[in-house]
Amino acid sequence: MSGPEIRVEEHGPYQVTGPLPISRTRKVKTEFGEPVDYTPFEPIEADATYRLCRCGKSANKPFCDDSHLEEPRVDVTERADHGPREPRADVFQAEDGTIISDDLSLCSKAGYCKDRFTGVWQMLGSTDPAVRERMGRMVEFCPSGRLAWADSPDTPDHEPTYEPGIGVFRNGPLFVRGGVSVVGADGEPYEVRNRQVLCRCGYSQNKPFCDGSHSIVGFRDG
Repeated sequence: MSGPEIRVEEHGPYQVTGPLPISRTRKVKTEFGEPVDYTPFEPIEADATYRLCRCGKSANKPFCDDSHLEEPRVDVTERADHGPREPRADVFQAEDGTIISDDLSLCSKAGYCKDRFTGVWQMLGSTDPAVRERMGRMVEFCPSGRLAWADSPDTPDHEPTYEPGIGVFRNGPLFVRGGVSVVGADGEPYEVRNRQVLCRCGYSQNKPFCDGSHSIVGFRDG
């Protein structure tokens, strides 16, 4: 292993081998409830190696306290595709060549891609530099990496620069940033991506990745 790693333990927590900083954050929302940013990341003290809850039952969230061993046990079986994002993604291209790629399977329902007026798909291809900039910013705020954008199909995606780390969204998933390796319980790694979100409520149908189920089940940190 050449860098930080998150390894999924079968029927158990995420095993984190670092050093990999962990911090708390939450969505910054408008008065209409539209997410537009993240709050500053507040560091959490942790050892170089630590375990993170993924069953939603720990009394010491985000860390594991072995509550997954209690009955009834939460089914935390992985179901996500281990393959790369590119073959799964739909590509939308504007007349100027700009593209948005969209891997719906990674959606965590974070909501950064639209507001009460418009969405990134409607802004795609706008000749207004301000609209284009806003579109790019909204795409890059997508924490799961469902969305990406590029100037053309032959150019690299625009990506925010992240140092490797884990952000704990309040009452939500783990925001894994900066190209951290995630390895399944079977030892098979998932594609290394700059932005990804891991389930910690135990109810996602795309584990280990978040699918927004925490909002439906009313998951809470405390």
